[in-house]
Amino acid sequence: MIAPTDLRDIIRSGLLSFPVTPFDAEDNFNPTAFAAHLEWLSAHPVAGLIVAGGTGELFSLTPSEVVEVVRSAKQAQPGAPIISGCGYGTRMACEMAQGIEAAGGDGILLLPHYLIGAPQAGIEAHIRAVCRATNMGVIVYNRGQSVVSAETLARLAEDCPNLIGFKDGTGDIDTVRRITIGLGDRLAYIGGMPTHELFAQAYRGAGVDTYSSAVFNFVPETALAFHAAFVKGDDATCETLLRDFYYPFAAIRDRQTGYAVSAIKAGVALRGFETGPVRPPLTDLTEEEREMMRVLMAARD
Repeated sequence: MIAPTDLRDIIRSGLLSFPVTPFDAEDNFNPTAFAAHLEWLSAHPVAGLIVAGGTGELFSLTPSEVVEVVRSAKQAQPGAPIISGCGYGTRMACEMAQGIEAAGGDGILLLPHYLIGAPQAGIEAHIRAVCRATNMGVIVYNRGQSVVSAETLARLAEDCPNLIGFKDGTGDIDTVRRITIGLGDRLAYIGGMPTHELFAQAYRGAGVDTYSSAVFNFVPETALAFHAAFVKGDDATCETLLRDFYYPFAAIRDRQTGYAVSAIKAGVALRGFETGPVRPPLTDLTEEEREMMRVLMAARD
């Protein structure tokens, strides 16, 4: 396992990837297809893999499947930092984190607890319990029902040495900036809006200097070209890529709720990899929309 502080530094060094989770004809996790996709992606270096995350359909995986995904990722990419999605209620999240650690994971991305809203004191207790349940590095993900305040996160950073990162998927730049100013180098800061490249330049101004890329799954060269331009402050190249690829992709993604995942999985399938369908309650792209994706991808090749 990579030490939490070392993982924090690795995260800061480059782009993060969110692999999809493939399923077979019986709707079971397909480790062979998963390994083949990861091998193809391995030719394009990233700072780490976040498996079984939002793009990897954590919300549709059983806890044992999450552990299996982590184990498969570790076998397929033994040298890559493996971070896994983790979530749900506190007891389940703690048990899941321990299973991920036992399977060889290096860290967890703590996604929102399930369904019910909660006060800051409850969210703080939840995050603290998960941090104490594992030796791995923990990244808190502000999104949905679980949005930690700058004050709460500061207390957690003081109390939990293995809390190493903060990821934002809310778009609340005020809270993000309060966190990055208040905690400085204590945490790694990760942009986590859907198709975050659309927001990366704005988040850079708030102190967030890296992000996770879902489109890396099927257009890795484009994803890395955007990231390289982002790091250099080459806004002209970023804007060209936004105009020519990212905004047209977003137009497809926005045709249906849940397509932020479904469109990525369709892109991987169009590259020739077995993915299986997304699990309900998500739905797959229509044939017309898959053709739109094919045309968009062909323009990048």
